[in-house]
Amino acid sequence: MIKKILTSKTLYISIAGLIAFGALMLALFDFVLMPAYTNYNEGITVPDVTRVSLEEAVASLEDRGLRYEVAERRANTAYPSNYVIDQSPVATQIVKPNRKIYLTVNTSERPQVEVPKLRDLSLRNAQIQLQNYGLEVGVVSYESNRFKNVILRQSVPEGSMVDKGTPVDLIVSDGLGDKIVQIPEIIGLRLPEAQLKLREAGLRVEDVIFRRSREQNPNIVLDYEPKVSELIEGKSLRLIISERFDRTEQSEGGVVIDTTGTVTPPDSTNQNIPNN
Repeated sequence: MIKKILTSKTLYISIAGLIAFGALMLALFDFVLMPAYTNYNEGITVPDVTRVSLEEAVASLEDRGLRYEVAERRANTAYPSNYVIDQSPVATQIVKPNRKIYLTVNTSERPQVEVPKLRDLSLRNAQIQLQNYGLEVGVVSYESNRFKNVILRQSVPEGSMVDKGTPVDLIVSDGLGDKIVQIPEIIGLRLPEAQLKLREAGLRVEDVIFRRSREQNPNIVLDYEPKVSELIEGKSLRLIISERFDRTEQSEGGVVIDTTGTVTPPDSTNQNIPNN
């Protein structure tokens, strides 16, 4: 019985018919139904609606069979109030009919945003938070603290309402300040060498004071303040550096005074000799 069915021409004709029907339906779906659903071979060039009023932009988009949505309102002094300052998709792109165009519209009043809490966040996370809230990263300065790159303080308190785009200064820990370090031997070194040794020890240079010296070449460390042997890591020193001592000054009468205070009278040959 099974052998008779398998050798029947009717079975093979039926299978061939099903295959042909499937291929026909696939072609119908691919070339007729889907193009009709997606408006195949139809496209609209997006017009440029920036630098015009919102009303003009809406009219221009609707004339071309496009929709719109005001995605953001942003303050920009270069444009009048209620003017479009940006759009997405941008002009000249080809889109389907009824596509929505997202507009950024200028507002005369800067929107207010709440300042987030940034303390104890990493510097990277704080920067992301400010960006998400529409704020700017201001001046980033560092203070000694053992937890590196952690926000210690912020210039605008959390919860404050400020204009969008307001910069917020950040005070960040530098990872120092957890131990006592020995001040390296820097007296007699050139200034760059001393700065490098202090930096390697975890110390900073707060200030540089120049002092004239006969014994030392210029730019040599003569001393430092405070005069201690060890400091907390991250603290600063004031360096006293040598400078040249051979400058001279000349008074109006030709008297030469060097930096030691020695007075040299003018050359007698330069004095006027009365005629006999």
